[in-house]
Amino acid sequence: MTEVRPPLAARRALLTAGALWLAGCTTLPAPRPETPPPPTAVPQAPPRKPKIGLALGGGAARGFAHIGVIKMLEAQGIVPDYVVGTSAGAVVGALYAGGFDAFAMQKLAIQLDETLFADWTLRGPGLLKGEALQSFVNKHLRQRPLERLKLPFGAVATDLNSGERVFFRTGDSGMAVRASAAVPGIFQPVAINGRLYVDGGLTSPVPVRAAREMGADFVIAVDISAIPDGQPVDSMSAILWQTTTIMGGVIGKSELAGADVVIRPRLPYVKSWDFAARHEAMIEGERAALAALPGIRQKLAL
Repeated sequence: MTEVRPPLAARRALLTAGALWLAGCTTLPAPRPETPPPPTAVPQAPPRKPKIGLALGGGAARGFAHIGVIKMLEAQGIVPDYVVGTSAGAVVGALYAGGFDAFAMQKLAIQLDETLFADWTLRGPGLLKGEALQSFVNKHLRQRPLERLKLPFGAVATDLNSGERVFFRTGDSGMAVRASAAVPGIFQPVAINGRLYVDGGLTSPVPVRAAREMGADFVIAVDISAIPDGQPVDSMSAILWQTTTIMGGVIGKSELAGADVVIRPRLPYVKSWDFAARHEAMIEGERAALAALPGIRQKLAL
């Protein structure tokens, strides 16, 4: 029987097709593109806690209200990083920065005999020397200078020669407070390093700017200034207080605009020299601070 073979061209085509089929069977599949690893999460630094400054304004005996304000702030865990005071605010601020909490200051205020500050004199440009106030502050701060107090503290005074605001942050604590509270005509000017200084309320009634200068991001200002309308003007001392009140009100408006929160205790019946109303002033300070707390907590995101 004769073998029938396909033509040569057909055989070549079959061989080529077979070779291609084998090649297709042995070819590896194309590798899939590698999935990139997930990006490494960069840890986010927690938001920086704002530095709180407490600016305590002047107002003589009305300054007892500062104690009530501090009492409410402490009760809510709001402790300032910086404390600045003018006049009466410098007295309370120095004690607070020196380690007195609100309850300790309240006890001291209730027991306080204002005659301790009555170092009268018939000589010089003032009725009171102010040395008694200086001694009182230094005694309770155990003679520590400003830079060694528990909290960073500064007292604002006015350079009598140049009229410029001065910010004391180092040196004798009692002397700085005395200079800050030296109301012209009532207290004698305070001589420090050849310069004369008087009440800080003449240039900075509520020291908001000074709190910013210390490094505060968030300033709580306490304004205890009196309203000129209705104040007595029937004596030399009353006229001096009224003059200071008027000037302080005008100057204070622009500075208070720079505060984040302003606390204003209602003290219409507490006169600047009325030490007998200290208890009422502290209560009004508590009430005003309590009303301001929701706004403070919201702005601080507490």
